[in-house]
Amino acid sequence: MSAHGDVDLGHTPAGWTGTAFAAAGATAAGAGICLDRAWLLWLGATLVVLAAAATWVLHLAGWGKPSGPRPADQWDWRVRDTTAREGHPDCLGCRLAGRRPRTEPGEAGGRPTTEHAYRAPEPSGRFSSYSTSSAEPLPGTATRSPVGANPNRR
Repeated sequence: MSAHGDVDLGHTPAGWTGTAFAAAGATAAGAGICLDRAWLLWLGATLVVLAAAATWVLHLAGWGKPSGPRPADQWDWRVRDTTAREGHPDCLGCRLAGRRPRTEPGEAGGRPTTEHAYRAPEPSGRFSSYSTSSAEPLPGTATRSPVGANPNRR
């Protein structure tokens, strides 16, 4: 039993590589500022950009993880993501690479066929019945003419 319980912590080679590069870049950039060395500042900025690129490439290669929880047999950091080749729903990295999950043609707009498709929650609460597109003003608001408009002018 681990100290964190039985949960998916999301540790992946893509995440650790990106974190290491970004930490090294931030350290180099900070040292460049403190030591007044422009080349060290540029080195740090370059390492931070490389961190994003390395994380993205490793994510696309299957060494990252999709958003949301994974099955328990895929929690280990050495397990590759088998769905990376098709693309993950709502994943900016996959969209930038041109990978989109297949959609069902029967539904309007198409929905991803993967299990991780996001569904927006239904509105609920005190203001859920108010519509911003309604022609009627909201309760408690007065209708006023625009600022600077002359009500006597025709």
